[in-house]
Amino acid sequence: MSQLIQGFPATSNDDYPLNMITFLKHAARTYPEAEVVSRNLDGSLHRTTYGETWIRVKRLAKALQGIGVRPGDRVGALDWNTHRFMELYFAVSGVGAVLLELNPRISGAERAYVVNHSEARFVAVCASLLPLMEPLAAECPTVQGVIVLDDLGRGLPETAYPAAHDYEALIAESDDDFDFPWIDERSACTACYTSGTTGKPKGVYNSHRAMYLHTLAIAQALNMTQDDVILQIVPMFHAQGWGMFFCGPMLGAKLVFPGRYTMEDPSSLVDLLVEQKVTVTCGAPAIFLPMLHHIKKMSQKPDLTGLRMISGATEPPLALMKGYHELGGARVIHAYGATETAPLVTVNHLKPTLKDLSEEERWELRKKQGLPVPGLDVKVVGPDGTELPRDGSKVGEVLIRGPWITRSYYNDPRSDESFARDGYWRSGDAGTIDPNGYLKITDRFKDLIKSGGEWISSIDLENAIMAHPDVLEAAVIGIPHPKWEERPLALVVPQESARGTLTKEAVLDFIRPHFAKWQLPDDVLFVDAIPKTSVGKFAKRVAREQYADYYGVTSNE
Repeated sequence: MSQLIQGFPATSNDDYPLNMITFLKHAARTYPEAEVVSRNLDGSLHRTTYGETWIRVKRLAKALQGIGVRPGDRVGALDWNTHRFMELYFAVSGVGAVLLELNPRISGAERAYVVNHSEARFVAVCASLLPLMEPLAAECPTVQGVIVLDDLGRGLPETAYPAAHDYEALIAESDDDFDFPWIDERSACTACYTSGTTGKPKGVYNSHRAMYLHTLAIAQALNMTQDDVILQIVPMFHAQGWGMFFCGPMLGAKLVFPGRYTMEDPSSLVDLLVEQKVTVTCGAPAIFLPMLHHIKKMSQKPDLTGLRMISGATEPPLALMKGYHELGGARVIHAYGATETAPLVTVNHLKPTLKDLSEEERWELRKKQGLPVPGLDVKVVGPDGTELPRDGSKVGEVLIRGPWITRSYYNDPRSDESFARDGYWRSGDAGTIDPNGYLKITDRFKDLIKSGGEWISSIDLENAIMAHPDVLEAAVIGIPHPKWEERPLALVVPQESARGTLTKEAVLDFIRPHFAKWQLPDDVLFVDAIPKTSVGKFAKRVAREQYADYYGVTSNE
């Protein structure tokens, strides 16, 4: 970190803390009539406003204090994307406690580890997900009680935990005579644990200051205003749902929560997208692709003019971006980040100085992760830690630092290997930065394929294959090879209409013009599904283990 110097004293009110609850207070005071729509488990819609939400959050905050929640306590939350999850975020953090995000898609052992490592004292859980928590009661001694969000209409069930509280009853029996305390902005307001693909999950605790500034950055980077309608697709139990729903009350924009949905049936998401006239949403290609396929099958195609779809987790295939573009000009905007970055780092916008690029050049540019948002330092370094030239060709590790980038993991010795002394987080991503400042992630270092001493990008191969009209999904992994160290193996899920007819030769011929011969996969396997992580990314480690000896060499990864 550069030397910190003391300048002339300011007269600004710098002791006024940046607290997340002030966003909701602003919405209730200035936009009390703005709508919040939430899809219930039965498919019906719950409609409320920021004014009503503010009253419920004050009641909830008072009730939480009444059952024993104190500043600094960790309160777990296990729920779908609902208005009640938003209420929990604001009420828990508003009393100085920490909203601990619990992922329903990880294993019970990992969930117990997160609860125990964080020493959570309470867990708020919707009734339909309670079966994921009940078996862990004996393993989680710090949990003093559960708060049940009854989305099944069955009332308060029996529980193995010391106490159970009905969420709606807590609110109904409380009152809104409550003033939120001022909280030191450096205090944690949310906690999210990494998905644990390489060892036990790691705890990232975000401060009020970090999330406040991050919310401002998202709104600026995506040109969001009070006229937007925000659909929160990214699961709110992971990286704050990328923090997008916080922009709703900050701006006074309409918020739409989809409740429970699946990638296998994206119809409810498409319905909300169309019926609620959504203008901004966020998600991974793993959910945007099924939505696109669903839309293409609709007899009457919706007009998605003006829709901005923020795509992260992995590089969106050109076929995905072009597919939505054809639907009235909907824009898939590539963004990049991670749990450790709260998560926004870059957004792909076309710089005014590049307006003369050809259409083909623009599409190629849009594949990149984009430009760093204001306030962050992003660089690419070589093995010795030296910053590499911004020439678009030198590949190194991407390092990031800034006001909402985490500085260490909570109570975890792995911090030493993940953070540099000067404040940079080591992402583990391999990438380049071009002369125009655009970041391009070439791969995760662990997913790069080293063949005959040369590196092959699995991401570039995957996206080239997924551009084939008969391909639904594709993942490319490096498999041990007796001669070349590793060789690429392509796992391909064909479109339903092409199952049984799509061939290896057709796939390789399709991508051959874009790659050298030695970069092409040695084989193409057609599979029913590709393993995925709990947050929708390809689980390449699992795939590598599954096919480790495919080329005749057993891997000990």
